[in-house]
Amino acid sequence: MISNEQILEFRKLLESSERPLFFFDDDPDGLCSYLLLKRFAGKGRGVVVKSTPVLGTQYLRKVHEIRPDRIFVLDKPGIEQDFIDEAGVQVVWLDHHPASKINGAHYFNPLLDGTNDNRPTSYWAYRISEGSLWMAMAGCIGDWFVPEFAADFSKKYPDLLPRVGEPGFVLFDTGVGKLSRIISSLLKGTTTEVYQCISALEKIREPEEIMEEKTPAGRYIMKYYRKVNKVYEKLLQKALKEPCDGNFLVFTYPMTKISLSGELSNELLYRLPGNLIIVGRIKKDSVAFSVRSASHIIPPLLKEALEGLEGYGGGHEHACGGSVSLRDFPDMVGRMRKLSGRKS
Repeated sequence: MISNEQILEFRKLLESSERPLFFFDDDPDGLCSYLLLKRFAGKGRGVVVKSTPVLGTQYLRKVHEIRPDRIFVLDKPGIEQDFIDEAGVQVVWLDHHPASKINGAHYFNPLLDGTNDNRPTSYWAYRISEGSLWMAMAGCIGDWFVPEFAADFSKKYPDLLPRVGEPGFVLFDTGVGKLSRIISSLLKGTTTEVYQCISALEKIREPEEIMEEKTPAGRYIMKYYRKVNKVYEKLLQKALKEPCDGNFLVFTYPMTKISLSGELSNELLYRLPGNLIIVGRIKKDSVAFSVRSASHIIPPLLKEALEGLEGYGGGHEHACGGSVSLRDFPDMVGRMRKLSGRKS
């Protein structure tokens, strides 16, 4: 876990920064973490890190452009050592993925103490900021985690969470789950569209502004969500019709302007319980994929399945993602099927 002393340490690092720059992952956990901490600091710039699990040196141009006095990295599984070495300012990293060995960064991760505590980054951002309860809840449930403050949230917002339940139920069958999925949709599209959506979300103070479209920012967000959700629902209905072969489901779709593999795999896991799910988005010569399973520890299976293939992957125990060459995708799927104990 991250101790109270570490929470105070992180808070002081944020408070003492005059020009913080936030790099954050492109999912509700990452975005909500950023919004919680920026609102607490009352200053800073944010950069969403898309299409890669690692914050690499290609993002140094943003550091040179913005000239921060401190960098905060949120919910990214990895940072290139060269990024830290060349940034020229202190790097503070808050994450909950499997711990990495890194030099020169202030690293906050609940897994560093050897426990299995991988509570989402937005959970810790909420503890640090003591900020918006609804923002923290949307971030946590977007990462398939129901925090202990869900009961307080349910009392304050009973229409959004009539009762506390399992993560799948909260994410797909309650109002706060829809709110989290709305936030996820804002990270889809072009860079310009994403930053316009984030700017609108920064103006929101209460969830009914979005859910009931009470403000211009809320109406803008809902309009964008409906556009993304129209694409999502078509893909979901196709995926639900795919046959499950021995509790093993593979669904692929051609490249679209937005990536929805993570969202699809999460809902398929909930709607089709007991299956190992692989959802792939086919690009020109590669497949970006998401893997979900409630009954398998995925990372070691995925690591073995990718051996000798042109690809990479990783993530949490029951939720992983990655990319593999189009020609190697069938081999990866076949290996995953065998390694998970299913028939080939």
